[in-house]
Amino acid sequence: MPEGHSVHRIARQFARNFVGRPVSASSPQGRFAEGAAVLDGREMLQAKAVGKQMFLEFEGDMWLRVHLGLYGAWDFSGEILVDPTIASANGRMGQTNQRGTDIDQPIFDEAGENSLSSIGAPRRARVHVRMSEQTSGLGDEGDQWPPPVVGQVRVRLLTEITCADLRGPTACALQTPDEMLATIAKLGPDPLVGDPAEGEERFVTVVRRKATPIALLLMDQAVVSGIGNVYRAEMLYRARLNPHTPGRDVPEEIVRELWRDWVRLLAVGVDTGQMMTMDDLSDDEYRAAMASRDDRHWVYHRAGLPCRVCGTEIALEDIGARKLYWCPSCQR
Repeated sequence: MPEGHSVHRIARQFARNFVGRPVSASSPQGRFAEGAAVLDGREMLQAKAVGKQMFLEFEGDMWLRVHLGLYGAWDFSGEILVDPTIASANGRMGQTNQRGTDIDQPIFDEAGENSLSSIGAPRRARVHVRMSEQTSGLGDEGDQWPPPVVGQVRVRLLTEITCADLRGPTACALQTPDEMLATIAKLGPDPLVGDPAEGEERFVTVVRRKATPIALLLMDQAVVSGIGNVYRAEMLYRARLNPHTPGRDVPEEIVRELWRDWVRLLAVGVDTGQMMTMDDLSDDEYRAAMASRDDRHWVYHRAGLPCRVCGTEIALEDIGARKLYWCPSCQR
C-alpha cells in the first residue's frame, strides 16, 4: 500500500501543476462520472495530503478526496513542472541526495517507486512525461494530446499541458468543506501537517494509554497518519522495540523517539520517493539502496535472512492481517 510519503509527493505535484488552473475532469472508466461532471471546468485551488489521504480543493467549495489503498496510483503525463523538493532522488535540476552528494545520473528504483510520473502503488511509469523547470510545450512533435487512456482510469484531470490519471483507488469521492474537515479530524497527526511538536504530544498521549501492541498502534491511522507496513517494521527495528509491547508499556522517551524517527523518515521519503530507512551508508551503498529495496531496509521483506546487526533469522508473522518483519534478538 502506498504510504504517507507517496501521498505528499502526489499533492506537491498537483500543487505545482494544477493549482490555480481550470481543470477538465472526466471518468473514462465511468465509475466517477457524476463526480467528474461536477468538477469539470472548475479551477483547482489547493492540494494537500494528510497521511494516506489526499484532498484536492476546487472552486465552489468542492473537495475531491482520494485514498489510494493497496493498488491505487496517479500517473502524470504531458509537461510537468517538477517540484524541486521532490526531485533530488533522480538527480534532476542540480539537486542532491540526502547525503548532500551530487548525483550525475538518475537513480531509478527497480519497481519505479521513486518515479515522478507514476506515484502510488510501485510500478514502472507507463506514460511519457517531459519534466522541466518551465513549461515549454507539450512534448515532441506528433505526440498525441490529450494522451490516450490506458487501462481503467477512474478519474482524469487535465489542464492545457498536464494530465493526471487515477487508477485503482480505494476511495474517490466528492466532499463538502465540512465533510473534508470531519475526515481529517478522524486522522492521527502527520508530521507534515500542522505543528510537529503538537503532533508529538498527541501521538505520545494516545500510545501511552493503549493496551494495544505498538505494532498495531503504528498502523492505526487514528493514532498516527501515514505509516504503513514498511515504515512500521523499520521504525520498530530502529527503536529495537518488541512489536508486541503494549503501547502503555513503552517508555515515554521511546514513544517520543518513534515520533521523531517518523518525522525524519517521512521527510526522506518525500524527498527521494523511496522508503529509505538505513543510515550512515557510503556513496556506493546509498546508490545500491536507491536502486533496490533489498539494500534499503533493515528487516522489511527479509524473512529468513540474517539480521544485519546480530545475524539472527528475521521473523515473519501476521498481525492485524498484515505481515510483520522483525528481529527476535535485537527487538526483545
